[in-house]
Amino acid sequence: MTEEFIHYLWKYKLLYPNLFLVSGEAVTVLDPGMHNTNSGPDFFNAKIKIDDTLWAGNVEIHVKSSDWYSHKHHLDKAYDNIILHIVHQDDRLIETKSKQPVATLEINKNYNHSLYECYQDIMNSRHWIACEKLFNNIDRFVINNWLDRLLVERLETKAIEIQSQLRFNKNNWERTFYEFLARNFGFKVNTLPFDLLAKSLSLNYLANHKNSLFQLEALFFGQAGLLSSTTKDEYEQKLYNEYSFFKHKYRLTTMDPHLWRFMRLRPSNFPTIRIAQFANLVHKSSHLFSKVLEAVSIKELIGLFDVSVSEYWKNHFSFGKKSALRPKKLGKDSVYLVIINTVIPFMFVYAQTRKDQLLADRSLRFLEQIPGESNSVIRKWESLGMSCRTAFNTQALLHLKSEYCSRKKCLSCAIGNELLKQVEK
Repeated sequence: MTEEFIHYLWKYKLLYPNLFLVSGEAVTVLDPGMHNTNSGPDFFNAKIKIDDTLWAGNVEIHVKSSDWYSHKHHLDKAYDNIILHIVHQDDRLIETKSKQPVATLEINKNYNHSLYECYQDIMNSRHWIACEKLFNNIDRFVINNWLDRLLVERLETKAIEIQSQLRFNKNNWERTFYEFLARNFGFKVNTLPFDLLAKSLSLNYLANHKNSLFQLEALFFGQAGLLSSTTKDEYEQKLYNEYSFFKHKYRLTTMDPHLWRFMRLRPSNFPTIRIAQFANLVHKSSHLFSKVLEAVSIKELIGLFDVSVSEYWKNHFSFGKKSALRPKKLGKDSVYLVIINTVIPFMFVYAQTRKDQLLADRSLRFLEQIPGESNSVIRKWESLGMSCRTAFNTQALLHLKSEYCSRKKCLSCAIGNELLKQVEK
């Protein structure tokens, strides 16, 4: 038996009626209360009747009564207002810190044990997702509703990090958007160095030079630590000289070049190319975040990230090494990833902050107009019959896999709940 399963029984009112405390009084559950996932009692503001007396307060759940002492609740005043202690096995009389006895409900004979057997089967599964063999038994209406909720949950999870950085940046949306956008240009492999690069170069510095792509490249490549004073490449030498002046002027500290990863990357994904594209984006864009918020169509939004590279990079992937002439525009798939991972979350958070439902709806609608990502997780979902045509679906499915399936949080999942309901029927 697990506490999580008892939480599930209590939260969804799956205990049999005609309940009695271990001390003999009848218990009627009026409201199980609000599930608390943080520290403190397991359920807040529950309402129960013990015989004819109405009680309102908090509920604590354990597998055994003695866990009350194992968890040190008898020393914590936060548990003095517990109105009910729910256990699977009552093995010890318990008291609060103030030496008051706690009403205890033993539930080992008060639920359908087939539910627990089904739950155990799911938990013991070694399939890609625990319910893989039962997945197709679930009504698609249930799945689609759950995916809608998961997509919002995923955006709200991303919102926490955005809001934290916003507070650090004194509520400067443009600055915070710039930093997250730069991080996204690292495309996982170089996320960290891109993040450090953006945070080391103030938007105010960049604004002073945004009309000169050459000066922006000098700042970005120099600050990244990717320029050499001993180079024989003429363009790199010019960038180095320009950066040396800016380094002194702005009192910059150059990054360690070893932070950047080139190994096992396609040349078009080299950090040099991504930095060149990012410099071009800064050069051509003014108040980019404001323009993102004003975009009314996905075509307009995509157009904001239609960036290429300077002339030098059209026939280079690295400094001093010529290559075939290629424009090296930011590819459509890369633009989609930038929009999915940075633009949409920022639109959603801004909409929440401003209580702008139209903007929130537009951000979700944009996700429905972007093709779904293609990766190993999404391909597995497709093999299970899931529609993965839009980013709306794929983002929700990625969240389902990482936050629920991989963690086996089946009792918190609408799909897992539906499977257990089928046992009840």
